[in-house]
Amino acid sequence: QVQLVESGGGLVQPGGSLGLSCVASGNFFSRYRMDWYRQAPGKQRELVARITAAGNTNYADSVKGRFTISRDNAKNTVLLQMSSLQPEDTAVYYCKAFFVGTDYWGQGTQVTVSS
Repeated sequence: QVQLVESGGGLVQPGGSLGLSCVASGNFFSRYRMDWYRQAPGKQRELVARITAAGNTNYADSVKGRFTISRDNAKNTVLLQMSSLQPEDTAVYYCKAFFVGTDYWGQGTQVTVSS
C-alpha cells in the first residue's frame, strides 16, 4: 500500500506561481511512476504532468512551458512547480503513484487562481 499526501495548494493571482508537493510512503519510491492530475468543477480529471522512474517527463499541452514536475527520491517527494497561472488552472490537484500495476491516489489539494 502506498500513501500519498499533497500540500502547497492555495489562492494565487493570475500570472502568479505556486508549488505543490506530494510525499509518498514506501521503500520503493524511486521505482514509482508519479503523476499530477487535476479536476476542475464539472470537468473530468486530466493528466497534467508525469515523471517516470527514469526521470523522463511529459506534460499536457495546456501546461507545457509553465509547469515543471520533478522528484527527489531521497525524500520520497514529487514536486509540481507552476508558473504563469491562469484562472483556467483552478482545480483540485491530485498526486498519483503507479507501482506494480496499481494506481495510488492522494487526497488532493485545491488550487484557485483568481484576482
